[in-house]
This record gives sequence, structure tokens and C-alpha cells, in this order.
Amino acid sequence: MTIDELNAGLRPGDDTPALITGRGRVSRGELAELRDRYATSLHARGLRAGDTLGVAVRPGPRVLATLLAAYRMGLRVAVLDPHAGPDVLTARLARARPKLIVADAAAQAVASWAAPLARRAGLALPDLTSLGPTVTVGRRLPGNAPALELVKGAPPPAYEGDGDAVMIFTSGTTSSPRAVVHTRAGLAAGLGAVTELVRPRPHLPILGGTFFVMLPALAAGAPVALPARRARALAKQVRELRPQATYLTPPQLRSALDAGVPLTGRVYSGSAPVSAQLLSRVRAAGADEAWCVYALTEVFPAAAVEATEKAAFDEPGDLVGELLPGVRAQLLPPGASPFPPSPGVSPPPTSSPSSADPAGTGQLLLAGSGVCDRYLGNEPHEWVDTGDIAHLTGRRVVLAGRTKDMILRRAENIYPGLYEPALHVPGVSLAVLVGIPADDGDEHLVALIEISPGTDESSVRAALREPLRRMGAATPDRVIFTPVPLAGRSRKPDRAAAARLAAGFPPGVRA
Repeated sequence: MTIDELNAGLRPGDDTPALITGRGRVSRGELAELRDRYATSLHARGLRAGDTLGVAVRPGPRVLATLLAAYRMGLRVAVLDPHAGPDVLTARLARARPKLIVADAAAQAVASWAAPLARRAGLALPDLTSLGPTVTVGRRLPGNAPALELVKGAPPPAYEGDGDAVMIFTSGTTSSPRAVVHTRAGLAAGLGAVTELVRPRPHLPILGGTFFVMLPALAAGAPVALPARRARALAKQVRELRPQATYLTPPQLRSALDAGVPLTGRVYSGSAPVSAQLLSRVRAAGADEAWCVYALTEVFPAAAVEATEKAAFDEPGDLVGELLPGVRAQLLPPGASPFPPSPGVSPPPTSSPSSADPAGTGQLLLAGSGVCDRYLGNEPHEWVDTGDIAHLTGRRVVLAGRTKDMILRRAENIYPGLYEPALHVPGVSLAVLVGIPADDGDEHLVALIEISPGTDESSVRAALREPLRRMGAATPDRVIFTPVPLAGRSRKPDRAAAARLAAGFPPGVRA
């Protein structure tokens, strides 16, 4: 079922549950009414098909209604992540150039009176109102942008046709942010793949907070509950709802299992490495099935494997399962450039990269109907470089490592190039961010800071406080003052050696 069909199926007056929140339930009719009010109001403010709408709203009925309204109108949504830090987010907004930003009170509070509390939670936003026209949805607090005026009248006609649906920023530098752009057709294909994998049945709850989980569930007539953050509340949710399916990231799953949360039905996990041991714990906690989902921002989902098969895999590498219907894969020799100089352009179709390596190992590229259309500012592409080294046996994918410097911590993708420049304060000659393995399968983020000769370390520490504060979710777990290893003729920082060096320092070493 497509989002158009979901929108058509949400009608005012339907009292069937759609969202189950901590405070009660939102019916499908209430969600439809809120969507229509938002669509009417956004249309009254002059937004039309093809315009970009920035969205910074907490998970819940308001953001879901906003996204459904935007899709109905043919708008392109720019997802604004408050975890990115104010400098990065400012650059991303300048790149996206939204015609209007909608934000709730919580997102705006992060940028104003609640900034000290928000920083403790790893959140940081610039003053949104300084970056373009901004309106508040939901409860409005003093100092917030003006409320989105909910005007009366019939919603605009549903947009028909293709076009951009959403842009999600993933990497790049502060001066040149990189965004993944999905079209309406591609988004529909991805949601269809999720539907086939999760197999939602009507009227039975699904526990999950991502839109790739929520939308297929609602389309199938299943109510959705947002997972509680605290383990005790999550345990109560599971006992009361007995969800048919649950989606939690690996860090969420580890916390839940450590706290003794019972599980039921089918459990899915992704966004970070999912070990066979973790899936076995999920099964032991009561789940009927436990699934590892291999996905990227560019293609969600790409492959999946159930716990039993993953546990039986005893070969080198990380089995992430069979490619899902509609997804194609090919390999390039490790280290080869998958694209011409302009990022995002498809590789020449004149060769078969996988045949170049008899062992079936190389850089993994993916294509298919659910793959993103392009990176913002580039031409449409067919193949996406995953950044992973993989083995392919038929359609089975086994990961063997990464080709990129990306660090995964608590299911967050952290790109060092976004944040390292800010660490080069006066007195710092080199600064790198590296990931080192943690005991639970996650990664710790470590900053290695090399001080220029003759510089007072205490003054550098003081100068680093503000840049570190502004890094949001990329704030290092540890800061180590040490010479940074170099390698190669150009004497660039050796990240592998830096990670080994960081791993050898005592845990107490920090700024």
C-alpha cells in the first residue's frame, strides 16, 4: 500500500486506534482531521507542490500528521535533526532552503531557554526563527515562533505524480552538507519492502518509532505505539500491548534486555551492527522471531536475516541476510572508485564489478526501486556506494568491514569530517575523531588532540569547551591529548593507527 492509499484510507470520524501514546490513544479519524487542518493551513501560507518544508517536531501525532499533509500536497520535507549540533544544522538549512520551518515547542526550547538541559541530552539547535520563516505546531510557549494558524476549509486536492518526497542529511562537511533525496516512487517502494518483511496484520499493535515502521503499520490498519524510553515503562508497554512486531535499535535492545524487559512477537533491529548474540538474547526474552535488518539512509531496507540463520553462520564476516525483493547488488574491487568525479553519478554499465574478484569480495553497491534518487545538488544515480566491504553469494550479503571513516555510536552515524575542523582551535596542530570498539558491540568516540609545541595545555582545554559543547550527538566520549599518528607520503593522519593508540590509553584519560 502506498502513502497515497494510506492518506485516502484515513478519514475523519474513524474511531479505530492509530497511535497509542503514554497518555492515551489517537484515532485514525483524529489523525486524518489533524492532517487535513495542517494541509489547509500550509496551503493558505502559500506552500505548493515542489516547495521544501523543514520539519523539527518530536515523534508523535503532530509530526506524523505534518508529514502526511506534506506528502498529500506534493511538498518536499527536509528532516531537521536536533542531534546534529547548531553549526551543522545551520549549514544544512542553508542548503535545503525551506520555504517554511515547522517546529514544536520542545525543538525551539532546545535553542533558547532550555539549552543547558538540552545539551545534557545531546541536543543542540540554532535559533530557528533566524534561519527562515518558522511556525509552531502544538502547544506554544513564550518566545516560540508564531503558531501555525489552523484555518478552516477543505484541504487542497491530493497531488498526483512523482517528485521529491524527503531529504535526509547524512554527511558532508559543514560548508557542504550532503543530503539523501528520496522521490515519492522510491519512498513507496521502500515502504512496500518493509511491509513484506514485517507482515503487519490489522488491529494488532506494533511497537516502533521510525516512520518506515509507522507508515506500513498504519496502512495495514495496525495501531502504532512509540517505544517508551525508560525500561520499566517499556516493559509495561510490552506486557499490556503484546505487540505483533517491535522495532528497536541495538542500543535500545541492549538496555531493554539488561533491564529484563519481556519481548513478544517478531522483533526487528537495525541502524547499527546487530550481532547473533543480541538476537539470541531477544529470542530468549520471549520473541517468536528476531531479525537483523541491514539498511542505509539511501535504501531502507536492503537485506534481512533471522536469528536462527545468523547464529548458524560460522564463516568470517557479518551475515546481514538475503537482499530483499527489488534490491540489486554488485561489487567493485576494494579501494576502487565507484563513481566518476561528480558524486552520485552512476558507474559505467559496461562492466560487471563482481566478476572482477573471483573471491566475491569488494565494495558493496546497491540499486533498486527503493534506492534514493540522488544526493542533493547531484544528478540522479542508479547505484549507491554503501561504504562497506562485502562478500556476495548469490543474493546473500556478508559484511567484511568499512571503506569509509564513518563511526557508529548508539545507532548514530557520525562523520568525523563534519566536526574535526571545529576542534582546530588556537594551539591545536591536529585533531581527529576515531571510533574504538566497546564491550557491548558499540563504538566509543574518541578525540585525539595534538597541541602545537610551546602551547599551554590548559588554555587549549578552555578553548575546546565551546566547540565540544556544540557537537551535539557527536560529542566525544573521551578527549586525549597526544601526538596524532601520520602515514603516507603526504603525512596525513593515520586513522587506523590513531584508533589503536586511543584504545591503548587508560579509560580515565580525558579532557
